[in-house]
Amino acid sequence: MKQSWSTDKLIWSYIGVLIAVSVTSCSWGLLAPLLRLNENQILYLFSTSAQVIAAIYGLTLTGFLFFRNELNREAAEDETLVEAIEQLKSRYFSLLVFITVIVGITLLLSNAAISYEADARANVITLLINAGQSFLAVSFVAIAAFVFDVIAPQRIQKASQKLKDELDPTTKRELRGSLESFLTNYNRIESLLIDAGSLYQAEPISNYESRVPRRMSNARLAEILVRSERIDKTLFDRLRELITLRNAIIHGAEPVVSKEIVDMSAQVLRDLQVALESEAPR
Repeated sequence: MKQSWSTDKLIWSYIGVLIAVSVTSCSWGLLAPLLRLNENQILYLFSTSAQVIAAIYGLTLTGFLFFRNELNREAAEDETLVEAIEQLKSRYFSLLVFITVIVGITLLLSNAAISYEADARANVITLLINAGQSFLAVSFVAIAAFVFDVIAPQRIQKASQKLKDELDPTTKRELRGSLESFLTNYNRIESLLIDAGSLYQAEPISNYESRVPRRMSNARLAEILVRSERIDKTLFDRLRELITLRNAIIHGAEPVVSKEIVDMSAQVLRDLQVALESEAPR
């Protein structure tokens, strides 16, 4: 599966392109200008540019808010999607903040170009015009890329693969473990969590809820156990890693685990059994 660029790498790439385009455009405008704009052309160009980029940004932001609600709904319906969706939301938020910044700078440069149009210093207005249009072009590209990123058909799979690579970066075939053993250990861990968390489950309050019971997620059950001091923080952190890794695998990540992860799952299973057998609910 082809991996998308990391958020930081993508943002720094935009910044690099923005600097390169701005420097090239400004240098070209000062040394060998291709066009010479009069007062009316400058006013029309930047007033139109500001309106267009503001309208596109507004539509993008509005559409993203609806899409974010859809992500929240998917996470509520399927607990195993929570980690992947949280990573997607974090990525989209960072990209949206960056887009907001460059769109804001574009609007400021547009206003500055209009304000300084009558300035006697030709170099100043030349720099403002070229820098403003450079920011405008990069803003369009960033918004378009953001939209395609958001609507990508395999976004969940890509996010799951990234989570899996962070938790278990398997690179050598000889170090791979048995996926069957990992899943067997995980299923036994899940059963222990469900049994231990049965005391904390809410009783159904209607016939409908009794027909379609909802239980707490494994991550939430682990959190309750650590808060009630039935397991320690170290065991909780390892449980969260295994839960996230298993969820990533079932949602499209490469179904491969390292021997280290298989061994860790077996050790976590043993530690959880000992902890739950030795500690009574408080």
